[in-house]
Amino acid sequence: MNGADTAWIIVATALVLFMTLPGLALFYGGLVRARNVLSVFMHVYAIAALMSILWLAFGYTIAFGDANSVWGGLGKMFLIGIDAETLAGTLPEVLFFAFQMTFAIITPALIVGAYVERIGFGFVLTFSGLWMLLCYAPVVHWIWGGGFLSDGGIFGEIGARDFAGGIVVHQTAGLAAILISVFLGPRRDQKKPPHSPGFVMIGASMLWVGWFGFNGGSQLAADGGAAMAITVTHISAAAASLTWALWEKIKFGRASLVGIVTGTIAGLASITPASGFVGPLEALVIGGVAGILCQEAVNFIRNRLKIDDTLDVFAVHGVGGIFGTIMIAVFGAGSWAAQLGSLAIVGVFTVVVTYVLIKAISLVTHLRVDAETETNGLDLTVHGERAYDIVS
Repeated sequence: MNGADTAWIIVATALVLFMTLPGLALFYGGLVRARNVLSVFMHVYAIAALMSILWLAFGYTIAFGDANSVWGGLGKMFLIGIDAETLAGTLPEVLFFAFQMTFAIITPALIVGAYVERIGFGFVLTFSGLWMLLCYAPVVHWIWGGGFLSDGGIFGEIGARDFAGGIVVHQTAGLAAILISVFLGPRRDQKKPPHSPGFVMIGASMLWVGWFGFNGGSQLAADGGAAMAITVTHISAAAASLTWALWEKIKFGRASLVGIVTGTIAGLASITPASGFVGPLEALVIGGVAGILCQEAVNFIRNRLKIDDTLDVFAVHGVGGIFGTIMIAVFGAGSWAAQLGSLAIVGVFTVVVTYVLIKAISLVTHLRVDAETETNGLDLTVHGERAYDIVS
């Protein structure tokens, strides 16, 4: 065990959990109308709790067991046989488990942004739990757990390069989000603006800080690689924030607070897969392009495809993660075959699993709330609470 590595990953684990609680909750909560803000908090919080238990029970062993190249098996269920002295590289394995658990928490929580204001709570929990186990955990094994998409797998000596989750986290969550959006259909009232841009900015700021643990921690060591990952993460976020705001100004005549912080998230998602393989100049390019690319993806999905992916999960996280994954090959840090092939395989797998889960779960619980519940807001109708005396 290396003490410095262990100390850093303890900090990184806390930072990644901080991204979800409270960062993502505030970011998403500020973007919805006041009558639904508590439901968003509830979705994110409940997902965090449920994924923690499921990761302990089955998720970790599926992702990081050593059964075969397709799935990890059940040998590490409930961390059986793992104690404080068991190592994973230079780290206590229980710490590696905890760090990866925070990724298993935030990935299904990202999907929340696609279905806010009209989803059934029972569906949220059932889908999130099964999707994490049947979609996310296998993909983790394929790329990070020594599976068939990693080095020495079907693409030869150099497998998929995904440092911190462009494919594993952002592509999978983005595709699941847009598929659920299609099944749900649009909200009945899409015209009212976010109730609290201030919440959005605070949540985005927490995500920006927490992302240092997300990407820097993925080095799994306290060394120069972690320092570089943090640096390029910050540069990409800054560049995307500015280009998003500039593009808004050019197109619409003003730059908004919600826009600039959405650009931040686009830059963070785009650099995530590449953060261990590029330097600051490449990060500047990735972030600069992401701020415009993801904004155009938002406009295309909303206005051309007419899909109500409410908080633009696919356009920001899905497109950003896919773009960053491709840029690894563009900058020569990975092979084109492995990058594109892995995106295709994981993409098809994610769509199929997500589709089957939506159809199956819809047979036993409602996917969408009724019209009256949606009109009155999920806070009061579903959870018996509301954040404000006057509900907008």
